[in-house]
Parts: sequence; C-alpha cells; structure tokens
Amino acid sequence: MVEFVQQLINGISLGCIYALIALGYTMVYGIVRLINFAHGDIYMVGAYIGYLTAHRIGPHFFPALIIAMAGAATLGVTIEKIAYKPLRYAPRIAALTTAIGVSIFLENAVRKFISPNFLPFPEMIKRVPFEVRGVTFSNVQIIVPLVALLLVIVLQYIVLRTKPGRAMRAVSLDKDCARLMGVNVDKIVSITFAMGSSLAAAAGVLVGIAYPRIDPYMGVMAGLKAFVSAVLGGIGIIPGAALGGLFMGLAEVMAVHFINSAFKDAVAFVILIIVLLVKPSGLLGKYVSEKV
Repeated sequence: MVEFVQQLINGISLGCIYALIALGYTMVYGIVRLINFAHGDIYMVGAYIGYLTAHRIGPHFFPALIIAMAGAATLGVTIEKIAYKPLRYAPRIAALTTAIGVSIFLENAVRKFISPNFLPFPEMIKRVPFEVRGVTFSNVQIIVPLVALLLVIVLQYIVLRTKPGRAMRAVSLDKDCARLMGVNVDKIVSITFAMGSSLAAAAGVLVGIAYPRIDPYMGVMAGLKAFVSAVLGGIGIIPGAALGGLFMGLAEVMAVHFINSAFKDAVAFVILIIVLLVKPSGLLGKYVSEKV
C-alpha cells in the first residue's frame, strides 16, 4: 500500500504536466479541427524560455513561468498566422504535414541556437522532502498539481464566463454561423493558439522543476502522450483532456514501477488502441452521427 500511494503521488505530478499539454491539443482541435503535432515542441520551447529567463534574471519560478507562457503564446500565434492560416481551407493532410514540418523546424532551431545537448534546469524552487507514514514526497510534487489546477480553473473560467470564451464555444460549434453572428473567427483562432501554447509552456517550466533536465527532443514523446491523453478524455473537451492527462501519468508511473520500465512509452499507445476499440469518442466524449 505504501508503494502504491508513493507511485500515486508521482503519477499525479506527471499527469498534471500531460494534462496541460493535452489542453492545447484539445482546444486547437475543437476550434479548427487540426491536430497540431508541433504543440509538443512548443512545450519544449516553453521549457527553454524558462531556462533562459532563469539564467538572465535569476532562478525565480513565477517570473520564469509568466515569461515562458507569454513567449510561447506569441510563438503559437506566429505559427498559426504563418503556417496554418493559409491552409485553413486546404485538405487536412496539408495542415497535418505542415505541423510536422513546424515541429522539426523548432527542434532544429533550438539545437542550432541554444544547444543540442541535455541541459540542467535551474533550481527555481528549493526541494523540501516530507515523509508521512513511509511515503516520501517533496514540495515540488505539491506545487506542480496546484499550479496545474489553478491554470485549468482559469481556463475554464475564460471559456465559460467571458466573451472570448463564448465566442470560442460558438466557433467550435459552427464556424460559419459564428461568423454571421459577428464573431471574428481569425481573432478567436489566434486566441485559442495563444492560450493552448501558454499552457504548454507552463507544463515545460513545471517539468523543468520536477525533472530538472531539458533537451531539444523532449517534446516529441511528451506531445504524443499528451495527444493520446486528449483522445482518451475526448478530444475537443477541456475537462476530458485534463482527466486523460492524469490517467496517462498514473498509468505510465504504475507500469514502470509494477510491470517493467521498458513499457514506459508503450503504455500510452496500448491505452490509445484500447480506447479507440472500446470508446472511440473518449471517456467524456459522446458519439455524434454525421450527415452524408
């Protein structure tokens, strides 16, 4: 039981990081029906912005978090304007191929202009260990879920209670009808990319303080697992992405500890196959028939 609780704590911390990345996937898909495979690399860039900020102004967590989120939001909007907007009405395979190209470009840009090697992430929060009845954890494992929860609450408030949030929901339901109602669809798409990218950057900084090592390819597998998390929860559904991320983190940690570390990455895709076979719409998704 002690081992199970220990891994439960570890899994929640990792799952919150996957959840933040998955939220960006699900938001973009809900608005423009695009699987943005460059999203994992925006998460990577966010981690590097946090790294560079800490080296420039000192290892302070909240300034690094805010600057990383702002920088990634700007990057996300720039990518949307340059790479995705011209292909908005093109076949989906064109946008998908472009997303993969953007992903490769970001990875190699970081390799070229920063470093191709692993870098130690600065210690922004001094680790303080705790032990309760044999279960050990640190203050970082408390801070990561709290920050993630706060960001999810803020996101839910924006989507459900603000004017841009109502416009986002309108565009996700019917883009053409929303445009007829006076919604600036291009502006809403940009806001969506900015919000999703900022959440990915937050995940990048959090993973830096939780697992203090970053590299240019850290977003590849994390992005794929976050995509699986979004599908698992019901892609296009914000609470579903958060739930899927938590489930994915718990499943990965439990598989590593109780089965074999070789299944660390495989477990995500096993879950994906099972979900697609049993409930293709995801845990919180609903089957919707389409007219043909």
